[in-house]
Amino acid sequence: MSDKGYVHPDMLVSTAWVAENKDADNVRVVESNEDVLLYSTGHIPGAVHIDWVRDLNDAIRRDYLNAEEFTALMGKNGISPDTTVVFYGDKNNWWACYALWVFHLFGHTNCKIMDGGRKKWTAEGREMSRDVPEYAAADYPAVERSDAEIRAFRDEVLAHIKDGLPLVDVRSPQEFSGELLHMPGSPQEGALRGGHIKGAANVPWSRAVAEDGTFKTADDLRAIYEGEKGLSPDKDVVAYCRIGERSAHTWFVLTYLLGYENVRNYDGSWTEWGNLVGVPIENPSRQ
Repeated sequence: MSDKGYVHPDMLVSTAWVAENKDADNVRVVESNEDVLLYSTGHIPGAVHIDWVRDLNDAIRRDYLNAEEFTALMGKNGISPDTTVVFYGDKNNWWACYALWVFHLFGHTNCKIMDGGRKKWTAEGREMSRDVPEYAAADYPAVERSDAEIRAFRDEVLAHIKDGLPLVDVRSPQEFSGELLHMPGSPQEGALRGGHIKGAANVPWSRAVAEDGTFKTADDLRAIYEGEKGLSPDKDVVAYCRIGERSAHTWFVLTYLLGYENVRNYDGSWTEWGNLVGVPIENPSRQ
Protein backbone atom coordinates (compact mmCIF):
# COMPACT_ATOMS: atom_id res chain seq x y z
CA MET A 1 0.00 0.00 0.00
CA SER A 2 1.20 3.52 -0.76
CA ASP A 3 1.47 5.86 2.20
CA LYS A 4 -1.66 8.01 2.29
CA GLY A 5 -1.12 9.22 5.82
CA TYR A 6 -3.67 7.00 7.53
CA VAL A 7 -3.49 6.52 11.29
CA HIS A 8 -4.13 2.76 10.95
CA PRO A 9 -2.92 1.84 7.44
CA ASP A 10 -2.84 -1.84 8.43
CA MET A 11 -6.65 -1.91 8.18
CA LEU A 12 -6.31 -1.79 4.39
CA VAL A 13 -4.70 -4.20 1.95
CA SER A 14 -4.14 -3.72 -1.76
CA THR A 15 -5.52 -5.79 -4.62
CA ALA A 16 -1.96 -7.03 -5.20
CA TRP A 17 -1.73 -8.18 -1.57
CA VAL A 18 -4.99 -10.09 -1.93
CA ALA A 19 -3.85 -11.72 -5.18
CA GLU A 20 -0.70 -12.94 -3.40
CA ASN A 21 -2.24 -13.95 -0.05
CA LYS A 22 -5.81 -15.04 -0.81
CA ASP A 23 -4.96 -18.76 -0.57
CA ALA A 24 -3.08 -18.54 2.73
CA ASP A 25 -4.46 -20.80 5.46
CA ASN A 26 -4.87 -17.92 7.91
CA VAL A 27 -6.63 -15.59 5.45
CA ARG A 28 -10.26 -15.66 4.36
CA VAL A 29 -11.44 -13.28 1.65
CA VAL A 30 -15.09 -12.28 2.00
CA GLU A 31 -17.26 -10.57 -0.60
CA SER A 32 -20.22 -8.56 0.67
CA ASN A 33 -22.33 -6.50 -1.74
CA GLU A 34 -25.46 -4.42 -1.95
CA ASP A 35 -26.42 -6.60 -4.93
CA VAL A 36 -26.67 -10.00 -3.26
CA LEU A 37 -26.67 -11.75 -6.67
CA LEU A 38 -23.42 -10.18 -7.85
CA TYR A 39 -21.17 -12.78 -6.21
CA SER A 40 -22.59 -15.53 -8.44
CA THR A 41 -21.57 -13.65 -11.59
CA GLY A 42 -17.90 -13.85 -10.62
CA HIS A 43 -15.74 -13.17 -7.58
CA ILE A 44 -12.16 -13.33 -6.37
CA PRO A 45 -11.13 -17.01 -6.50
CA GLY A 46 -11.50 -18.54 -3.06
CA ALA A 47 -13.66 -15.75 -1.71
CA VAL A 48 -16.76 -16.65 0.29
CA HIS A 49 -20.01 -14.71 0.14
CA ILE A 50 -21.60 -13.10 3.18
CA ASP A 51 -25.07 -11.80 2.36
CA TRP A 52 -25.92 -8.74 4.46
CA VAL A 53 -29.64 -9.65 4.49
CA ARG A 54 -29.50 -13.40 5.03
CA ASP A 55 -26.31 -13.74 7.05
CA LEU A 56 -25.92 -10.60 9.16
CA ASN A 57 -29.46 -9.62 10.13
CA ASP A 58 -31.94 -11.27 12.45
CA ALA A 59 -34.82 -12.71 10.44
CA ILE A 60 -37.51 -11.42 12.82
CA ARG A 61 -36.32 -8.46 14.87
CA ARG A 62 -34.65 -5.28 13.61
CA ASP A 63 -31.27 -6.38 14.90
CA TYR A 64 -28.22 -8.44 14.02
CA LEU A 65 -27.54 -12.13 14.33
CA ASN A 66 -26.90 -13.57 17.79
CA ALA A 67 -23.88 -15.35 19.24
CA GLU A 68 -24.91 -18.82 18.09
CA GLU A 69 -25.69 -17.63 14.57
CA PHE A 70 -22.39 -15.78 14.31
CA THR A 71 -20.55 -18.91 15.48
CA ALA A 72 -22.33 -20.96 12.81
CA LEU A 73 -21.55 -18.36 10.13
CA MET A 74 -17.88 -18.38 11.01
CA GLY A 75 -17.71 -22.14 11.20
CA LYS A 76 -19.27 -22.83 7.81
CA ASN A 77 -16.95 -20.32 6.14
CA GLY A 78 -13.83 -21.82 7.68
CA ILE A 79 -13.12 -18.77 9.82
CA SER A 80 -11.49 -19.34 13.21
CA PRO A 81 -10.77 -16.65 15.84
CA ASP A 82 -7.23 -16.16 14.51
CA THR A 83 -8.24 -15.91 10.83
CA THR A 84 -7.51 -12.62 9.08
CA VAL A 85 -10.73 -11.68 7.28
CA VAL A 86 -10.38 -9.43 4.22
CA PHE A 87 -13.61 -7.81 3.05
CA TYR A 88 -14.35 -6.34 -0.36
CA GLY A 89 -17.44 -5.64 -2.41
CA ASP A 90 -19.39 -3.40 -4.72
CA LYS A 91 -20.30 0.28 -4.27
CA ASN A 92 -16.76 1.25 -3.23
CA ASN A 93 -16.74 -1.20 -0.31
CA TRP A 94 -19.81 0.33 1.27
CA TRP A 95 -21.26 -3.07 2.28
CA ALA A 96 -17.82 -4.54 2.97
CA CYS A 97 -17.35 -1.90 5.68
CA TYR A 98 -20.82 -2.71 7.03
CA ALA A 99 -19.92 -6.41 7.31
CA LEU A 100 -16.62 -5.52 8.98
CA TRP A 101 -18.51 -3.36 11.51
CA VAL A 102 -20.81 -6.28 12.37
CA PHE A 103 -17.78 -8.55 12.84
CA HIS A 104 -16.37 -5.97 15.25
CA LEU A 105 -19.58 -6.17 17.29
CA PHE A 106 -18.58 -9.77 18.01
CA GLY A 107 -14.97 -8.88 18.77
CA HIS A 108 -13.51 -10.26 15.54
CA THR A 109 -11.27 -7.27 14.92
CA ASN A 110 -8.68 -9.09 12.81
CA CYS A 111 -10.37 -7.69 9.71
CA LYS A 112 -9.21 -5.61 6.78
CA ILE A 113 -10.68 -3.93 3.71
CA MET A 114 -9.32 -4.50 0.21
CA ASP A 115 -8.85 -0.91 -0.92
CA GLY A 116 -10.74 -0.29 -4.15
CA GLY A 117 -13.10 -3.25 -3.81
CA ARG A 118 -14.58 -5.08 -6.79
CA LYS A 119 -14.21 -1.95 -8.91
CA LYS A 120 -10.44 -1.87 -8.69
CA TRP A 121 -9.99 -5.65 -8.88
CA THR A 122 -11.97 -5.88 -12.11
CA ALA A 123 -10.47 -2.68 -13.58
CA GLU A 124 -7.04 -4.29 -13.22
CA GLY A 125 -8.24 -7.33 -15.14
CA ARG A 126 -7.56 -9.71 -12.27
CA GLU A 127 -8.84 -13.27 -12.18
CA MET A 128 -12.50 -13.92 -11.35
CA SER A 129 -14.23 -17.22 -10.66
CA ARG A 130 -17.78 -18.55 -10.43
CA ASP A 131 -16.70 -21.55 -8.37
CA VAL A 132 -18.07 -21.51 -4.83
CA PRO A 133 -15.27 -22.62 -2.51
CA GLU A 134 -15.72 -25.17 0.25
CA TYR A 135 -13.64 -24.99 3.41
CA ALA A 136 -13.36 -27.36 6.32
CA ALA A 137 -15.62 -26.29 9.16
CA ALA A 138 -13.81 -24.18 11.74
CA ASP A 139 -14.29 -24.10 15.49
CA TYR A 140 -15.45 -20.70 16.64
CA PRO A 141 -16.50 -20.08 20.25
CA ALA A 142 -19.83 -18.44 20.97
CA VAL A 143 -19.13 -14.78 21.72
CA GLU A 144 -21.88 -12.47 22.88
CA ARG A 145 -22.29 -9.38 20.78
CA SER A 146 -21.01 -6.21 22.41
CA ASP A 147 -22.81 -3.07 21.25
CA ALA A 148 -21.48 -0.57 23.78
CA GLU A 149 -18.41 0.91 22.08
CA ILE A 150 -19.24 1.23 18.39
CA ARG A 151 -23.05 1.14 18.23
CA ALA A 152 -25.45 3.91 19.24
CA PHE A 153 -29.12 3.51 20.11
CA ARG A 154 -32.04 5.96 20.03
CA ASP A 155 -31.83 7.13 23.65
CA GLU A 156 -28.07 7.57 23.36
CA VAL A 157 -28.57 9.73 20.28
CA LEU A 158 -31.09 11.87 22.19
CA ALA A 159 -28.51 12.33 24.95
CA HIS A 160 -25.87 13.08 22.31
CA ILE A 161 -28.02 15.90 20.93
CA LYS A 162 -28.69 17.28 24.42
CA ASP A 163 -24.94 17.41 25.08
CA GLY A 164 -24.31 19.25 21.82
CA LEU A 165 -22.01 16.55 20.43
CA PRO A 166 -21.37 16.05 16.69
CA LEU A 167 -23.59 13.96 14.44
CA VAL A 168 -22.69 13.07 10.85
CA ASP A 169 -25.52 12.31 8.43
CA VAL A 170 -23.87 10.43 5.55
CA ARG A 171 -26.92 10.27 3.26
CA SER A 172 -27.40 12.16 0.03
CA PRO A 173 -28.11 15.92 0.20
CA GLN A 174 -31.69 15.26 -0.96
CA GLU A 175 -32.30 12.87 1.94
CA PHE A 176 -30.64 15.26 4.37
CA SER A 177 -32.87 18.14 3.26
CA GLY A 178 -36.04 16.07 3.54
CA GLU A 179 -36.75 16.12 -0.19
CA LEU A 180 -36.29 12.32 -0.34
CA LEU A 181 -36.80 9.50 2.15
CA HIS A 182 -34.35 7.13 0.42
CA MET A 183 -31.41 7.40 -1.95
CA PRO A 184 -32.12 9.02 -5.32
CA GLY A 185 -33.46 6.43 -7.73
CA SER A 186 -34.73 4.12 -4.98
CA PRO A 187 -38.32 3.61 -3.75
CA GLN A 188 -39.20 6.39 -1.30
CA GLU A 189 -40.16 4.29 1.68
CA GLY A 190 -39.17 3.44 5.21
CA ALA A 191 -39.93 6.65 7.11
CA LEU A 192 -43.00 8.80 7.76
CA ARG A 193 -41.01 12.03 7.96
CA GLY A 194 -38.09 13.41 5.99
CA GLY A 195 -35.19 15.58 7.08
CA HIS A 196 -32.29 14.98 9.44
CA ILE A 197 -31.52 14.71 13.12
CA LYS A 198 -31.31 18.14 14.67
CA GLY A 199 -27.78 19.51 14.58
CA ALA A 200 -26.34 16.89 12.21
CA ALA A 201 -23.78 17.80 9.55
CA ASN A 202 -24.14 16.27 6.09
CA VAL A 203 -21.12 14.47 4.60
CA PRO A 204 -22.29 11.94 1.97
CA TRP A 205 -20.37 8.70 2.55
CA SER A 206 -19.10 8.51 -1.04
CA ARG A 207 -17.07 11.71 -0.65
CA ALA A 208 -14.45 9.63 1.15
CA VAL A 209 -13.70 7.64 -2.02
CA ALA A 210 -11.50 8.53 -4.99
CA GLU A 211 -12.39 7.95 -8.63
CA ASP A 212 -10.71 4.52 -8.74
CA GLY A 213 -12.70 3.25 -5.75
CA THR A 214 -9.88 3.57 -3.22
CA PHE A 215 -10.10 5.78 -0.15
CA LYS A 216 -8.90 9.36 -0.46
CA THR A 217 -5.73 10.41 1.34
CA ALA A 218 -5.85 11.34 5.01
CA ASP A 219 -5.21 15.00 4.12
CA ASP A 220 -8.15 15.01 1.72
CA LEU A 221 -10.37 13.32 4.28
CA ARG A 222 -9.41 15.78 7.00
CA ALA A 223 -10.17 18.65 4.66
CA ILE A 224 -13.72 17.28 4.31
CA TYR A 225 -14.58 16.16 7.85
CA GLU A 226 -12.52 18.67 9.82
CA GLY A 227 -11.97 21.59 7.47
CA GLU A 228 -15.53 21.72 6.16
CA LYS A 229 -17.55 20.29 9.06
CA GLY A 230 -15.43 21.02 12.11
CA LEU A 231 -15.06 17.48 13.42
CA SER A 232 -12.05 16.63 15.56
CA PRO A 233 -10.54 13.34 16.76
CA ASP A 234 -11.11 14.18 20.43
CA LYS A 235 -14.92 14.39 20.08
CA ASP A 236 -17.51 11.66 20.55
CA VAL A 237 -19.05 11.30 17.07
CA VAL A 238 -22.21 9.48 15.98
CA ALA A 239 -22.73 8.64 12.29
CA TYR A 240 -26.02 7.58 10.74
CA CYS A 241 -27.76 7.06 7.39
CA ARG A 242 -30.99 5.18 6.60
CA ILE A 243 -30.33 1.71 8.03
CA GLY A 244 -26.71 2.02 9.21
CA GLU A 245 -24.85 0.59 6.24
CA ARG A 246 -23.56 3.78 4.61
CA SER A 247 -22.66 5.15 8.03
CA ALA A 248 -20.60 2.01 8.73
CA HIS A 249 -18.40 3.12 5.83
CA THR A 250 -17.95 6.56 7.43
CA TRP A 251 -17.37 4.91 10.82
CA PHE A 252 -14.49 2.98 9.22
CA VAL A 253 -13.03 6.15 7.66
CA LEU A 254 -13.16 8.20 10.85
CA THR A 255 -12.02 5.38 13.16
CA TYR A 256 -9.23 3.77 11.19
CA LEU A 257 -8.10 6.15 8.49
CA LEU A 258 -8.28 9.32 10.61
CA GLY A 259 -7.80 7.74 14.04
CA TYR A 260 -10.91 9.01 15.84
CA GLU A 261 -11.22 7.04 19.08
CA ASN A 262 -14.92 7.52 19.84
CA VAL A 263 -17.11 6.94 16.81
CA ARG A 264 -20.40 5.06 17.00
CA ASN A 265 -22.74 3.96 14.24
CA TYR A 266 -26.44 4.64 14.85
CA ASP A 267 -27.81 1.78 12.77
CA GLY A 268 -31.43 2.55 13.64
CA SER A 269 -30.73 5.63 11.52
CA TRP A 270 -33.47 7.36 9.59
CA THR A 271 -35.83 4.39 9.31
CA GLU A 272 -36.12 4.57 13.10
CA TRP A 273 -35.71 8.31 13.70
CA GLY A 274 -38.07 9.34 10.90
CA ASN A 275 -40.82 7.17 12.43
CA LEU A 276 -40.41 8.22 16.07
CA VAL A 277 -42.90 10.46 17.83
CA GLY A 278 -41.60 13.73 19.20
CA VAL A 279 -37.89 13.52 18.40
CA PRO A 280 -36.04 16.64 17.13
CA ILE A 281 -36.01 16.78 13.31
CA GLU A 282 -34.85 19.51 10.96
CA ASN A 283 -36.48 19.55 7.53
CA PRO A 284 -35.19 22.37 5.31
CA SER A 285 -37.45 21.29 2.43
CA ARG A 286 -40.51 22.33 4.46
CA GLN A 287 -39.14 25.59 5.78
